[in-house]
Amino acid sequence: MRSVVVVGGGIIGLAVAWELTGRGLGVTVLEKEAGWAAHQTGHNSNVVHAGLYYKPGSFKARMSVAGNRSIVDFARRHGVPVEVCGKLVVATGEEEIPALDTLAERAAANGVPAKRITPGEAREYEPEVSCVAALRVESTGIIDYPGVCAALVRLLGEAGADLRLNHAVLGIRAGRDGGVEVATAAGVVRADALVNCAGLHSDRVARLAGLTPSARIVPFRGEYYELRPERRHLVKGLIYPVPDPTLPFLGVHLTRMLDGSVHAGPNA
Repeated sequence: MRSVVVVGGGIIGLAVAWELTGRGLGVTVLEKEAGWAAHQTGHNSNVVHAGLYYKPGSFKARMSVAGNRSIVDFARRHGVPVEVCGKLVVATGEEEIPALDTLAERAAANGVPAKRITPGEAREYEPEVSCVAALRVESTGIIDYPGVCAALVRLLGEAGADLRLNHAVLGIRAGRDGGVEVATAAGVVRADALVNCAGLHSDRVARLAGLTPSARIVPFRGEYYELRPERRHLVKGLIYPVPDPTLPFLGVHLTRMLDGSVHAGPNA
């Protein structure tokens, strides 16, 4: 049996590992932390995006729309909490309407169920919203991403994968008889191939393998606030601003989580 080592125990690494086990490969997953989903996967808005932001026909647009359906299906099949609650993208000034119209056009081109609605219609979804226009996106949802990872870990264990926590990668080199040798603090792991799913550390892992990535990852720290329990009623679902096209972020948004808490953020 051919073998693969996957570096990174977030949702990408675990999903890749699960796909590889389904192809009959022997899989080892190396995660440097003491638990799974310890970085980006466990620290985000937990939103299942619909695919309206991306250029029509692009790979990202196609994968976002397909991924929206597949992750909701996965969650329902494996008992992971998920709610397809939809969201509002709100324009708070007339100057934002052209960008909102562009989002509506992209949604239509990408096959995303979305429609322009009036301020009055927006208040039917979110009574406290003040806007001049809005876009209602039906297929956006909220999910427990660490729960998705827990399900993947269970499936990988059942499939015979070798799952190793506390295994930080220290070095990577070609094996003497082909393949790859991965040095960790707990010893050397050998495999026929390696898949780098190290998230924000992917460029560093690539350099450990002697590669020179064409890009350097520069992470941004995003912070969230949580609404007080007595103010949670102000937000019924997901409320997003019209994104600023000069910035690579979606903007500070309000997210009602699966446990009923409401988060505001991130600021990056």
